Amino acid sequence: MEASPQPTSPGWRLRAYSIIFESDTPAGRTFDIVLLCAILLSVLAVMLESVHRINSLYGPTLRAIEWVFTVLFLIEYVARLIVVRRPLTYALSLLGIIDFLSVVPTLISLALAGSQYLLVIRTLRLLRVFRIFKLGQFVGEGEFIVRALKASRFKILVFLTAVLTLVIVIGTLMYVVEGGQNGFTSIPQSIYWAIVTLTTVGYGDISPVTVLGRTLASILMILGYAIIAVPTGIVSAQMATPSAAAPPAYKQVICHVCQATDHKPEAEYCWRCGEKL
Repeated sequence: MEASPQPTSPGWRLRAYSIIFESDTPAGRTFDIVLLCAILLSVLAVMLESVHRINSLYGPTLRAIEWVFTVLFLIEYVARLIVVRRPLTYALSLLGIIDFLSVVPTLISLALAGSQYLLVIRTLRLLRVFRIFKLGQFVGEGEFIVRALKASRFKILVFLTAVLTLVIVIGTLMYVVEGGQNGFTSIPQSIYWAIVTLTTVGYGDISPVTVLGRTLASILMILGYAIIAVPTGIVSAQMATPSAAAPPAYKQVICHVCQATDHKPEAEYCWRCGEKL
């Protein structure tokens, strides 16, 4: 059943929406590129402030820069709420939540020192780069990988269960063999060592001393190299099956009513709310 289009918003609001949310026009593309540059500069300022020597010399300047960007992002966030038809829908969407969180840390820093470093969450806003540079095909490729992971989830679950059982058994054996005098003070501590060894990380904070303990460690190290390749092989095999269809193509349009994406190229109405695209 074909959905009837809803009354359109005032002209200025639709024009503002096309600039802020879309990138099909020169103005919208310019707005998004400027926004991405501002995000990168604001995150860079936060990173530089965490360097003690730079902070001692330019701390006040960097904090002032943070506040300037925070005010700009707050204005942008309010503007997004104004131009959308359903502000609450946008506010509760993934990008809406990220946009909100990008301005909160600076405000919280007025009462809680150090919280401004959480501003690095602004890097998540770089997800908009897929829309700005017309990289919708990368989104489709990402969904192709997600479908392969979902199809392999039970095999991966069995594999993880086997790995968990292995590290529990080996960790317990190492606790019995080595004992607390060699650093294996508890079974959880020994399981931690087994996980670090199996994943070939090898921090070296705990190491076996006895011959039997080193033998178990050697076996676990060899198993680690074999086990790492298993999940990769499972997912690769799933991606190579004929059932893994080519990633779908999507229309690069965001519904101005419900913020829905992933519209088919031939779609004229939003698949979620029926609004005309």
